Amino acid sequence: MKHWLLALMMGCAMGAAAQSSGPQKPATDTAQQIKTVEASCGQCRFGLKGDGCSLAVRIDGKAYFVDGSNIDDHGDAHATDGFCNAIRKAEVKGKVANDRFVATYFKLLPATAPKK
Repeated sequence: MKHWLLALMMGCAMGAAAQSSGPQKPATDTAQQIKTVEASCGQCRFGLKGDGCSLAVRIDGKAYFVDGSNIDDHGDAHATDGFCNAIRKAEVKGKVANDRFVATYFKLLPATAPKK
């Protein structure tokens, strides 16, 4: 009886593993592809209305506040290269919803030196 039960459990486990293995289809949702955008403080640099300093991105010339990442997650916003003093580049994934950018991925790119 023990061997029969063990064989049944192994068969189920192998069947479950077979279902989850194999090639995964890549996501085809273009809103979820990595996009390079401008990122900064929405109030200080992009002129958005709001209280305090909040992270925003500019996509195709339009600025949106960001949900899913916070201005303080990326260093001191008031530093020389911080979001309140500079517009930086970031790689993002997400979508615009309710006039806000809902980020599922946000990576701040290194600051570039000013051109002389």
